[in-house]
Amino acid sequence: DMLEKIKWLGHSSVRIDAEKIIYIDPWKIKGGPRADVILISHSHGDHLSPADVQKIQKADTVIIASGDAAGQLTGDVRALKPGGQAAVPGVTVQAVPAYNLNKSFHPKSNDWIGFLITVGNKTIYYGGDTDLIPEMKDIRADILILPVGGTYTMTAKEAAEAANLIRPEAAIPIHYGDIVGTAADAEQFKKLCKAPVEIKTAVPG
Repeated sequence: DMLEKIKWLGHSSVRIDAEKIIYIDPWKIKGGPRADVILISHSHGDHLSPADVQKIQKADTVIIASGDAAGQLTGDVRALKPGGQAAVPGVTVQAVPAYNLNKSFHPKSNDWIGFLITVGNKTIYYGGDTDLIPEMKDIRADILILPVGGTYTMTAKEAAEAANLIRPEAAIPIHYGDIVGTAADAEQFKKLCKAPVEIKTAVPG
């Protein structure tokens, strides 16, 4: 079950233990299984951490990142803009826009990204640091991983609206419990989201 294979490592860090080991925005992790693929949504320090990337990077790890983040990493690094796509055997990654509408932390002009990750027969949408943006109405995904902490991203209410627009099989709230946001935000998201919500316990990577 794909939902069980998704591990929340705290804040916005996620690991997917599928046929390939995929990390998204690893930050403050102790280590963990080596990555086949590492995805980096943007260059803010709580998402792009070269030190954390090094803990899980192998010689053949493929790193797929926003343009500004890609420039700060070494190895097999592929930069994507919104709309771009990259593939490794068994995993397809499409970059989608991630930006703020009513705050200035994540300007649209930065070309920062979220990800549509297709692995096995499921598509997982990792929102990145984003608000409820018009592009979400075109997103098709089975499982959503969305920020709910507010301040820099969507609030729990906005994240639930996004989920109710996309209508996935399940949703997982993240981006709370560290810099911003609390468990109450995750509970609020669960209450307002029409799809089943799994509130993960953070597993330190």
